[in-house]
Amino acid sequence: MSNTSQTKTNHARLDPGFHFTLAPLILIVLIWSIVNLIRYPSWEAVALLLMSVILFWLAFTIRTYALRVQDRLIRLEERLRLARLLPESQQSRIPQLTEAQLIALRFCCDDELPILAERTLSERLTPKQIKEAIQTWRPDYFRV
Repeated sequence: MSNTSQTKTNHARLDPGFHFTLAPLILIVLIWSIVNLIRYPSWEAVALLLMSVILFWLAFTIRTYALRVQDRLIRLEERLRLARLLPESQQSRIPQLTEAQLIALRFCCDDELPILAERTLSERLTPKQIKEAIQTWRPDYFRV
C-alpha cells in the first residue's frame, strides 16, 4: 500500500517492475535485434528478432490479461456493492452501467454511490466525469 492518500489526481499507478524495468529492457532487446539484423543479416539474426518480437508480445499480452482480470473483478465487486446499496427500484438498472463506468464508480464512497450511480445512468457520465463528481474518494491501492 501507498503512504500517500489517494485522490482523483494521483490514483493512476505504475508498476515499477513492469514499467521501468521489464518493458524498457524488452524494448532495448527488440531494437538491438533489429539493428543486429540490419548490420549482420543472417538466419540467426532473424531468429533473434523473431524471439524478441515474441517476448515483446508475450510481456504485453500477459500484462493485458492481468488488467482484464482485475477489471472483471472490479465489475463484479461493484455490481454486488450496487445491489447492496441501491434502492430496489434502481437495482434493475445496474446492468446498464458499462464496465468503464463501474470501474470509475469503485472510487465513490458508499454514501454517495446511489446518487452518483443514478446520475451516471441518466446523464451517461464518462469515467472521467464520474471521478470528477466524487466528493469523498474511496481509494483502491490494489489496482496495478
